[in-house]
Amino acid sequence: MADNWTGAGIFMVQTFVGLYVLFLVIRFLMQASRADYYNPICRSIVRLTDPAIKPFRFVFPTLSVLDTATLATAVVIQTFGIAMIMAITGNSLFNLIYFAWAFVGILSNILNVYFFSLLILVIASWLAPYSGHPIIQLVQQITDPLCKPARRLIPPLGGLDFSLILVFVAVNLLDNFLLVRPMALFFGVPNGLITGLY
Repeated sequence: MADNWTGAGIFMVQTFVGLYVLFLVIRFLMQASRADYYNPICRSIVRLTDPAIKPFRFVFPTLSVLDTATLATAVVIQTFGIAMIMAITGNSLFNLIYFAWAFVGILSNILNVYFFSLLILVIASWLAPYSGHPIIQLVQQITDPLCKPARRLIPPLGGLDFSLILVFVAVNLLDNFLLVRPMALFFGVPNGLITGLY
């Protein structure tokens, strides 16, 4: 019975913390890609995340297109989630390594957002190529900074955009071989601790 309660507690923390961190990561990428804040999806994300970010604005400035306050908020909330899970499982409530684990989790979230955004673009290009849906517009704006350089290397051929394959490969390489997984192994992130991280 105790194991069931432990599992339920971990599931609840991972779900709610994971979702909120995901919204923070999307907001960070919205700022980085200069997404249209009049998009109703963007406005909803801003309203949802503003209360948590506002206290950090006094300490963390915006550097060009990088919203460091949003990134810091995501790291702190992810660290809080990690600390809660570790406490539920009978480990220490606080350890400095949790911040490193949280940062790895944020990097993983960023790459996951890019991966699924590209997937949505590919599916939308087949099913609704001229859709003006707010989600499709947001996805296009978020992925544009990655896709534009790739399109210069591989221009569209006969109406088919093969540059997305190059971006998919780059995102997967960073996630699995060059950045996230090596960092997770280096810092000893427990398997299954952070939602979306292997």
